[in-house]
Amino acid sequence: MNLKLTGNHVEITDAMRDYVISKINKITRHFDHVIDVSVILSIEKLKQKAEANIHVRGKDIFVETDSEDMYASIDSLVDKLDRQILKHKEKSLERRKQGALKDQDLE
Repeated sequence: MNLKLTGNHVEITDAMRDYVISKINKITRHFDHVIDVSVILSIEKLKQKAEANIHVRGKDIFVETDSEDMYASIDSLVDKLDRQILKHKEKSLERRKQGALKDQDLE
């Protein structure tokens, strides 16, 4: 898994980098086929914004969140990513099962 962490109008400290890495590792526990992760942290007036683009096999997943605290934005971002990755994983398993059932019907 390749991780790219970018900051717009914010300096990314070592603590922030470690926090993002530990949270992103939570996602890879649920789904092993994560290829690339790109995280952008930015500040726009009073909003602390976090957005991520994850490339998994067969799909790109994009999520963005904002709040008044950067760490809260990161937590919310990871929760949304986790839900979308689990949804993608379930859909791909369903497709595999349906494909296997169709193969059995043909025989």
